[in-house]
Amino acid sequence: MTLAELASLPCVPRHGAEHRLDAARSRDLLAILPGWTLAADGRAIVKDFRFADFHRTLGFINAAGFMANHADHHPDLEAGYGHCRLYWSTHDCGGLSMNDFICAARVERLLAP
Repeated sequence: MTLAELASLPCVPRHGAEHRLDAARSRDLLAILPGWTLAADGRAIVKDFRFADFHRTLGFINAAGFMANHADHHPDLEAGYGHCRLYWSTHDCGGLSMNDFICAARVERLLAP
């Protein structure tokens, strides 16, 4: 699967443990996402994005937030001057679901040249 293919998949409600991905599937999907890593607890994927200034950081946050609202799947984020760290996880399934990887791929496409 390519990054574009992953980004094009639909986000659908994923409630319950049956939607939680196992470690092997998570590793396979993570390999598609440049610079994303598994959080220390294994329940989220994370990436720290760097920008030249706060204005660009805020623009990225707004674009990612708009995409997340449209998908009805929202990340946790930490931001400061010149950076934003995104965490994707699916609280309703207690770990990682396809939606996390789909939304991470969509974020990557936001920044594509």
